[in-house]
Amino acid sequence: MHPVWQTFLHNHQALIEDNRVIHFGDITSELQSSQTHTIIADLSHFDLIRFSGNDAQTFLQNQVSCDIRKVNSHAAQYGAYCTPKGRVLANFILWQQNDDLIMQVPASVSSPVRQRLAMYILRAQVKLTQASDELIRIGIAGTQGLSLIENILERPLNCEESLHVIEHESIHIIRLSQQQFELTTPIKNAPSFWEHLSIYAKPVGADCWNWLTIQAGIPVILAEAQEMFLPQMINLDKLDGISFKKGCYPGQEIVARTQYLGKLKRRMYLAHIDTTEIVKAGDALFSEDMDDQSSGNIVNVAPSPQGGFDALAVIQQSSLDSDSIHWKSLTGPVLEIKPLPYSISP
Repeated sequence: MHPVWQTFLHNHQALIEDNRVIHFGDITSELQSSQTHTIIADLSHFDLIRFSGNDAQTFLQNQVSCDIRKVNSHAAQYGAYCTPKGRVLANFILWQQNDDLIMQVPASVSSPVRQRLAMYILRAQVKLTQASDELIRIGIAGTQGLSLIENILERPLNCEESLHVIEHESIHIIRLSQQQFELTTPIKNAPSFWEHLSIYAKPVGADCWNWLTIQAGIPVILAEAQEMFLPQMINLDKLDGISFKKGCYPGQEIVARTQYLGKLKRRMYLAHIDTTEIVKAGDALFSEDMDDQSSGNIVNVAPSPQGGFDALAVIQQSSLDSDSIHWKSLTGPVLEIKPLPYSISP
């Protein structure tokens, strides 16, 4: 987190730990507002990697699951970076800024992912740099989110498609969903944007933004869950985060074989867990039909406004059809499965 930005947020009552805003004074009130009102959130718990150079697009096309050719000045993409065995090391949002490509990943996986990608540059004309300090990320969500964005743009936002990108003067705005947006801007402009937005929206901590992301069914692979899942298991095929028509990339053969030759046994679901214990990414799930073997794992989790936790969880589909799914052990709390905002049917 840029020290100037950190000081600014501190002066606005933010409690910050490890470059992550915990809350602005009242986490319970902030969670309730995330459900019913308009909120703004600092997104410094995500890092940005900038790819620049003549070969940046070609390099990334050969490294990640999505089709980089779909990324342009008006469209971002979800995608994944995988091991040769097809397991997800990181998933991301990727967009274009001028001639560069910007990849947003969780801060907990950013450094190893950047180092691993850098190993494969070889003689390609590509430069990888950390862009998190130069560009501040602000999340905007809620019933007035669209009107706040239109106020900044000084015009109606006519495109309703997810991952639509709007460039306006010094800012980039990504429409994540109907009422959820991400704004990136240089550090010199960020305080004035925050001051303006906070007149109409309540500042909230990172967990509130993560809860909204979970409700949208968007996975975020943290360090605790790296290499646990194939991209299809976390529904990236339903989010246009996998291209089955492009060339090779690490893990492509296994990802494609799963798509065309095998039935996917595990999928990601939205669930509520009624417990006062702390639920964590990577936690194992169990069901009677699997005996002592795990029937799934938590992908990511956040406190729920109703108490307990809401989570995205990858679950054995046969177990979900026949048994209750329990957190951590067969005697643990039962997961209450809730509908996702998109279909995961074949």
